[in-house]
Amino acid sequence: MPIFSRLMFYAVHWAARKGLREADDDPSGSSAKHIARRTGIRGETYAYWYLRRHGYIFIARNFTPRSSKGELDLVGYDRETLAFVEVRTRTLRDDTFSALPELSVTAGKQHVLVRTAKHFLSERHVPESPVRFDVLAIDNSPGHPPVVRLHKDAFSPQI
Repeated sequence: MPIFSRLMFYAVHWAARKGLREADDDPSGSSAKHIARRTGIRGETYAYWYLRRHGYIFIARNFTPRSSKGELDLVGYDRETLAFVEVRTRTLRDDTFSALPELSVTAGKQHVLVRTAKHFLSERHVPESPVRFDVLAIDNSPGHPPVVRLHKDAFSPQI
């Protein structure tokens, strides 16, 4: 594993030692959607460096096809397998119960991911290789480091 990826992950992990949200983020008010978006971006950045540390080589981030809706968070190679990675970040609060973030990848979302992956493969002319869909779940608890769960081959494309 390249030393640069390891060092960058440790820097990102150190920055997230007290959670992925800023200390002054307040979920109430009109900026709650903006705060959630920033937390999602931080989660995707954390996931990117986490996976780079584990040997993934990325060829795209936040791919959106021109012709349809949908987005691929991360696209990269895990050895010779092309992995489409969906990143899900959930902020846990002490006073509420929250489901696992990976459970939010429903059958409808899987369908959109598969369709978007097909667009990606046709637009980018990627050489033929095995393909897999991974889900990386991040539990973000303010004041604590993020907890990451990687589900390789989380679902199979229904083609």
